[in-house]
Amino acid sequence: MRIAVCPGSFDPVTNGHLDVFARASAIADEVVVAVLVNVSKSSLFTVAERIEMLTEVVAPFPNVRVDSFAGLLVDYCKTHDITAIVKGLRAVSDFDYELQMAQMNYRLGAVETLFISTNPLYSYLSSSLLKEIAKYGGDISGLVPPTVLVKLLARLSETMEPGRA
Repeated sequence: MRIAVCPGSFDPVTNGHLDVFARASAIADEVVVAVLVNVSKSSLFTVAERIEMLTEVVAPFPNVRVDSFAGLLVDYCKTHDITAIVKGLRAVSDFDYELQMAQMNYRLGAVETLFISTNPLYSYLSSSLLKEIAKYGGDISGLVPPTVLVKLLARLSETMEPGRA
């Protein structure tokens, strides 16, 4: 069985992420969407909340499951018999960084990395950008799954400073 992993912070998951998961699920027997536990990074959602959202939105894909990991991705791959890492590329600027990571992951753990070019509909999406737009009242509907949109707007309204619109 060939198992692939799609790692990331997914804070929050976007429709671009979902596109990569769907496409990965068509080429691997099993896909693990793995949420990185990074205590040094400030996130809008907890790891448990991100896992909950991801589990809900990948439910239509029977061969996709959600997990989390801390530390080196290659160690997670070795522990779970994962043979490939799947990464979505939005632009050439993503490739420079991701190629370096792919080469290091291969050196450290002989894990292959597969790059999936992002659907042009989502090539400009990033979780950070969407959070920023939503924070200032911009419409991000259609860019994240509907349930994620509701949770994102609710969380942003909780974190807004009093007196700010």
